[in-house]
Amino acid sequence: MNKSIIGRRYASALFQLLDQSGIEPARNALGALQQGLEGAPALKHVLASPVFNFEEKQAVLNELSQRMQAPPVMRDFLTQLLKKNRAILLPEISEAFAELADQQQGIQQVWVGSAKPLESAEKEQIKHELTQNLHHGVEVAFEVDPHLIAGLKIKIGSRVFDNTVLGRLTSMHAQLTKG
Repeated sequence: MNKSIIGRRYASALFQLLDQSGIEPARNALGALQQGLEGAPALKHVLASPVFNFEEKQAVLNELSQRMQAPPVMRDFLTQLLKKNRAILLPEISEAFAELADQQQGIQQVWVGSAKPLESAEKEQIKHELTQNLHHGVEVAFEVDPHLIAGLKIKIGSRVFDNTVLGRLTSMHAQLTKG
């Protein structure tokens, strides 16, 4: 089974266990754990290595969740992840949980890539048009990628709208080599 599918299942379970006041603290705690796993190889090693026993891993996660002021149910959730040997899925769980929290608030995460930095007026115009077209609030992350050459590439969930020169060249190359 796909790691992201398993991560969504765990995120959904945690989301259902929390009351409204615990969602944002849990989101922050999961985000911090995700950053820790991606940025600190030592933490990833502790959670993945059979050298450390269950109690040692549990103590590390309990200490981290306490420092992050995570809701109490998070400790039980993290313990279950350890028991099922799924703690290494925390990045996927964090992303899926953030999506659930955004959905509940009526916010859609959108990524916009451009070849050059956009002016603030252009960013506001893009955000305004996305809000109107999607009929709900959006949280837009802008990124500059010079490889795109020109145009915009927009990711909304799993959908990608590629109106870049690179995207067109790639499409033309694929059509010409299909042959």
